[in-house]
Amino acid sequence: MLHKQYYVEQAKVDRLVSGKNRKSSFYNGIYDRYEYPVLTREFAPVHWRYDLDEETNPYFMERLGINAVMNSGAICLNGTYYLVVRVEGNDRKSFFAVAESKTGIDGFRFWDEPVVLPDTCPEETNVYDMRLTLHEDGWIYGLFCSESKDAENPDLSAAVAAAGIVRTKDFKTWERLDNLKTLQSPQQRNVALHPEFVDGKYAFYTRPMDGFIETGSGGGIGFGLCEDIRHAVIGEERIISRRIYHTLTESKNGAGAPPIRGKKCWIHIAHGVRNTAAGLRYVLYAFGTDLKDPSRVVAEPSGVFLVPLGEERVGDVSNVVFTNGAAVRENGDVYIYYASCDTRLHVAATTIDRLEEYLFSTPKDPLRSADCVKQRCEMIRRNLALLKG
Repeated sequence: MLHKQYYVEQAKVDRLVSGKNRKSSFYNGIYDRYEYPVLTREFAPVHWRYDLDEETNPYFMERLGINAVMNSGAICLNGTYYLVVRVEGNDRKSFFAVAESKTGIDGFRFWDEPVVLPDTCPEETNVYDMRLTLHEDGWIYGLFCSESKDAENPDLSAAVAAAGIVRTKDFKTWERLDNLKTLQSPQQRNVALHPEFVDGKYAFYTRPMDGFIETGSGGGIGFGLCEDIRHAVIGEERIISRRIYHTLTESKNGAGAPPIRGKKCWIHIAHGVRNTAAGLRYVLYAFGTDLKDPSRVVAEPSGVFLVPLGEERVGDVSNVVFTNGAAVRENGDVYIYYASCDTRLHVAATTIDRLEEYLFSTPKDPLRSADCVKQRCEMIRRNLALLKG
């Protein structure tokens, strides 16, 4: 018999899903932030968390709890927004689940069952952070982190990160391909697939790393090509967005959502990390690459694109925002899905025109305080002259 508490808990989920989101008072002219997260752990279906049978669960105790709902791949198809979300259980293991909405800013409801990927890597312990790319070859590719224990290191926190690759056409049937191999880098995560062929090859944005946490000799976001995505091997990674001292990319940086085709450039929303007295701080930044040669950077606006604000700064891993998905409509609207503190998922809304204006009209970072203040004073003086008429 179905436990009566099920109806109480299901009503809570239904209220969350039916709730309407609204723009917050935040303003910077680049994007609109929304007041409420689009997904939290409370959105997880009741039947994912509880044994609903009154006989086997008389106290209606949570059996398999959900700790967090976060980093999501995103795509808009035929007017529907699909998120392939990282869901972390109370056991610390992550899995993927599909949520869909008609608005892109609210109404996201999870499908009845999580994604079940082909289990082809027996050493794999955890999977997370899938980036979705609708490629011109007709497939939707998902690139994600495949994490395994470092068998050569007795430290229980020592891990190895690889880039897993799957593809689908309906988010229900998934084909798993070989993990990406990069001959120059022993570890990879935060890898994104370019949506078009480059010189007849598949193009990847990589993040070369010597270790699981520390980048070591890894210089930033790399770019590499491969012939066969079913057995993807990249021989050379060219760094296109470098780590730079005393900037938001000082500790490390990596691709966010797969690049968005604009009118002037490929639009990249990436993440940068610096170390602070309070630990690592993750923020988002943006840059543009050439439409014909996506390995060539053509726009590098100064500073952060998006940082955690208010309640977004509190969670499992504080002071962090992260994105691996953006959905683009045919009219040029862009919805950037970002997680805060490895806990919940938000949305920021903008357009391709706004993003390109930001990329090409925001001045570049001159990298020194003396030059930065000169840059700011020049704008201030122009503004004061304008104010005086």
